[in-house]
Amino acid sequence: MPEKILTADAPAPIGPYNQAIRAGGFVFCSGQIPLDPKTGELAAGDIGSQTRQALANVAAVLAAAGATFADVVKTTIFLVDMNDFATVNAVYGEHVGDVAPARSTVAVAALPRGARIEIEVVALA
Repeated sequence: MPEKILTADAPAPIGPYNQAIRAGGFVFCSGQIPLDPKTGELAAGDIGSQTRQALANVAAVLAAAGATFADVVKTTIFLVDMNDFATVNAVYGEHVGDVAPARSTVAVAALPRGARIEIEVVALA
């Protein structure tokens, strides 16, 4: 039976989904945009700041599931502007360990709340 994961340390879901689901030995984290979980506002600043906030939100959801970035096996990054790729890549690299997970980066037309980035992960439970 799937188990929902929910924490106040990441933005609350704004639709019919959960922050994460634990199932079959994995934690499937919904995409996190750079919303500050305390204010509900989009992180101010450049793509580096937005990436750090999105990763902090992912880390909070992982922690609620008893996991860390070391447990992540797959990441998908959605970018509104592929010109941000190098900056996002550098910030992302600060958060993954020596064995970086598999990853896809996809350009999209738009993201919720005007975010420039959204990050989702799959981790070992």
